[in-house]
Amino acid sequence: MHVTLEQPIGARLITAVDQEIAIPATLRYTSVDPLAVHLDFPPHVTLDGEVTTWTFARVLLSEGLHAPAGVGHVRVRPCGASHTYVEFHSPLGTALLRFTTADLYRFLARTYTVIAPGEETVGAELDHGLVTLFGGRV
Repeated sequence: MHVTLEQPIGARLITAVDQEIAIPATLRYTSVDPLAVHLDFPPHVTLDGEVTTWTFARVLLSEGLHAPAGVGHVRVRPCGASHTYVEFHSPLGTALLRFTTADLYRFLARTYTVIAPGEETVGAELDHGLVTLFGGRV
């Protein structure tokens, strides 16, 4: 049986002129994709008016609560003792969001009750896909 956790979370979008805009989001974790977390944004806060989801490694979120982490499209870093920045990089630009660190810790703790860190398995479908990708036989 697959388990999906969702946690509404408030974020503050930091603008280029250092203004902050409150935006809602939802953190999501599913046992179907145990290595990842998903951050969903509702249509009214996105550029194209569509629900937007950013997916990134659960370990990136965990590591970024303690020290700067990430070198790609998503970067996470502490901002003092009580806040965490998450940066999203895309061809359209960069978005910097500030979250309450305690909310992120609470979400991670809930995900660990579903699948503990280090106990994630990628599943038969991904194994099959990787074998196929690298030219092996299934």
